Amino acid sequence: PSCAYSRGLANTIVDAIKHGKSEKDALAAAKAWQVEPPPLLENPVSIPTQGAPSIGSPSAKITLVEFSDFQCPYCAAAVPEIRAIMKAYPADVKLIFKEFPLEIHAQSDLAAAAAVAAHKQGKFWAMHDAMYAQPEDLTRKALLAMAKKIGLDINRFENDMDSTEVRETVVRDVQDGDRAGVEGTPTIFVNGQRYNGPILLNSLKPVLDGVLKPFANKPANR
Repeated sequence: PSCAYSRGLANTIVDAIKHGKSEKDALAAAKAWQVEPPPLLENPVSIPTQGAPSIGSPSAKITLVEFSDFQCPYCAAAVPEIRAIMKAYPADVKLIFKEFPLEIHAQSDLAAAAAVAAHKQGKFWAMHDAMYAQPEDLTRKALLAMAKKIGLDINRFENDMDSTEVRETVVRDVQDGDRAGVEGTPTIFVNGQRYNGPILLNSLKPVLDGVLKPFANKPANR
């Protein structure tokens, strides 16, 4: 799911079948698609981020926007890699998190609401870490236990989690992701450009260094 190449092949085949193509024609369409796989960075798009949780320097030259699902094992696997990126670029990279719960994960929608509710008390990242530490159990009981452990006001947390305001925030994030072309999780954007490679420090480092290169070549202000 985190590989744009795999998603592109799958989408091409599914689209062919939906349009009544035979197996032979569907495979031919996939083969034709393989000639031009997606670029590593796509054209930039505008993603609303006001009010979304963020971490990193406000003056960072690179903004990463991550669309993620708390029940997604691939998203959980990406967490240490994203932490490593933030550690490697402490002054140059800022991370903004957007909710993108997938319908195939029964507990992800409630987990997204829990994350937004925790954000309202200034504890988004603590809740983020707690949920990704045990993505296999995101029931209401488990979420309340996490909230208590990180020091949230439980009554406020539960009321917020079930509120229309929080639910609408999650829906807006998903809509923002749909408009930006998010097809699965985790998906990240580098200064608005969707990144189509593996979310690994070693894979992203040359991409980030390339984005930063023009800034390094700029003469200092006098």
